Amino acid sequence: MGTRQRNTLSQANIEQIKGVLNQVLDEKSPPVPRCRLLSTGFEPYHGLYVEEALDGTKTCLGCGLCIDSCAILRREPERRERTGQRTSLALESLVGDDCERCFSCALSCPQVDTVIKDYIVDDKVEEEIPQLQSLKENDNYYMAISALVFGVFLGMFFMT
Repeated sequence: MGTRQRNTLSQANIEQIKGVLNQVLDEKSPPVPRCRLLSTGFEPYHGLYVEEALDGTKTCLGCGLCIDSCAILRREPERRERTGQRTSLALESLVGDDCERCFSCALSCPQVDTVIKDYIVDDKVEEEIPQLQSLKENDNYYMAISALVFGVFLGMFFMT
């Protein structure tokens, strides 16, 4: 691996790219290729054992982690059969505007800087399961009915 100095993305200078990063993350397509380009490139500590030095490269390695982590491709495996490629470009063409913006592709990519991943987790990832949203909306309804039934029960108990 090369011993040249790396310009690593830090928490301090993520502020410089936050506007562009938010635009990328707000698009309705897989963000992994653009997040990779905003990053500083492949880090030597990722432990990919190959002959050539990959330090700092931003070209997709074709590892397929983004494809494997995509919720849409897991639910609809027939989409995956359209190509044998396992690149972020293939992910974009297979998913397109159907992207749910779960960000699992960017979080799984070894070339996206940890600072960008931290920003995604802290500021963009929804921490609730969509199927539970309807239950959450009904919580107040069920609580009101429970309180009413409990109040009637208590009233009957104390009236006797």
